[in-house]
Formats: sequence, C-alpha cells, structure tokens
Amino acid sequence: MSTGILIVGSGALATLFAARLSSAGVDVTMLGTWPEGLAALRIRGACLEGEGKFTVRATDNPADCRGAKFALVLVKSWQTERAAQQLADCLAEDGLAVTLQNGLGNDDILSGILRLQRVSRGVTTLGAALLAPGFVRLSGRGVVTLEAHPHLAALGELLRVAKFEINIVEDVQPVVWCKLMVNAAINPLTALLRVKNGELLANPPARELMGELARETASVAEALGVALPFSVPEHAVEEVAQSTSNNISSMLQDVLRGTPTEVDAINGAVVRKGEDKKISTPVNQVIWSLVKALPSGVGYNLFHGSLEGGV
Repeated sequence: MSTGILIVGSGALATLFAARLSSAGVDVTMLGTWPEGLAALRIRGACLEGEGKFTVRATDNPADCRGAKFALVLVKSWQTERAAQQLADCLAEDGLAVTLQNGLGNDDILSGILRLQRVSRGVTTLGAALLAPGFVRLSGRGVVTLEAHPHLAALGELLRVAKFEINIVEDVQPVVWCKLMVNAAINPLTALLRVKNGELLANPPARELMGELARETASVAEALGVALPFSVPEHAVEEVAQSTSNNISSMLQDVLRGTPTEVDAINGAVVRKGEDKKISTPVNQVIWSLVKALPSGVGYNLFHGSLEGGV
C-alpha cells in the first residue's frame, strides 16, 4: 500500500472519514478489529447517510496495509497501544500517523512505538453517529486541526479535496485542551445521567457540575502554560452543550453499548496532569471514579434506536 490513506478504526468517525475520502477518489484502506464493522465495509463499502456508498478495503491484518504513507488513527483511546503495534508492522519508514482521537496521551503512546518523527497530533470537532456497522451520519459539522509537520502537506491536501475544513497550526495544544475541557465537562455527566448533551443545561445541579469540571480542567491547562481561547470556561462548554443539544455523547454511546469508555484519557488525564502541577481537581476525580464504577458489559444495541453522534 504505497498510495492513498490508511484509516485505523472502523467506528463512526473512521467510517465518516473513509466515505468522504473515497468519494473524492482517494484510495482508502481501513484496519480494524470489529468483525461486524469490517464485514459491512467489505460488502457495502463506507456508507454516509444522504451521500451514498463508497468503496474501501477493510482488513484486520496489518500485513495487508504495508507501506502505508499516511495513517489516520481513529480508534478509542484505550485501543491506542494496539493500533500502534499494528502500525509498527505497516507504516512506511517515512510514513506519518496522525491521531485525531479524544483525550490526552495518544500521541505519546504512538510515538513510543513508531518514533516521534512519524507521529503528528490533530483534533476534530466533527460529529458522527454510527447508525449501523459501516453506516454513518454526519451529526455535527466541524474543523480538523492539525499540528504542522514536515510530511503533512500532502495529507492536508487530500483531506481538503475530500471537503474537510483543515486548519494547520504550529502548536495544537490549545485546541487539544479546549476539546479535552469540553469532553471532560459534558461526556461523563451525560454517561452517568443517561441524557443528551442539551439536557445538562436544563438540570441545575448537572449544569453546576459541568461548570466545575470545565473550571478545573482550564486551571490545569493554565498551570501547564496552555493558553485557552476563552476567559470563562463554563460559558464555553455551555455553548457546546447548546449547539450539540440533541447529541448523545460518545461516552454515553459507549456506556449504552456496554463497551469501555475513554474516561481514563479524559477526566483521568485531567486528574493526573493536575497532580503533576499540584492543582486540585476533586470534581474530575469523583466523576472519573463514578464512570469507572459503572457496570461493564451491560447495554443495548444502539443500532435499533434513534441516536445522534456526540462531542
């Protein structure tokens, strides 16, 4: 695989990126582990609601992807080490893996296995809802922000051709922490309360907790020297909750499916970074523990419901 793009993952965002890129004529290979998702992708292609079905190659074998020049890492944070091991077998020596995942630490895991010069960080605010294996709905328009890298120009152009709004910056840290703050404030509360994003605004105790989570996260970012693009953290997360009011967050979707959440890389990361800087984050600590305490393996099939993708 010397041309095109490798997408690591077969979930909502992975399918969205695959469909968009394939529709623009880009050669797309998807590397995953979800049998139902891979089967659907092989049979029907990557399906994007309202736009059609688009041909992709889908595999669970890294050997089928050797020589990949560009890889988009779109797996859950707890799957990053496995994805890095797979990429070690298939990413070209001068290839580039770009993480667009939630949370902190994914780039460090990838770099530890692939080497720093083969990894780049990015953030996306796009929303996607997986309606069925291999079938996705765009549930929120957004931007893909990428950190500048010597090998990034060609990938950025491919994404632009596929109609993604691309922003390349010298330092992606402020954008990473802005999204982390939103995820830390909204996602775990929706998962614990089993509500859509906008319902947090109508529930005064939940709204206050959302503000506390945002303020703690912003305090940790400030201690780390990260300049966030707003002065009132709770207002920033409330705006996102309002603009995504009908969405079911990715963390709630995970809980409903009975699959692991990304809370360790979100609220857990805030707590750990806070400890490093002697910043107290008690609300993040409690919320992290509560999500971790939720029963595992208990959920229902989301594909029989009517759900929108989350933050």
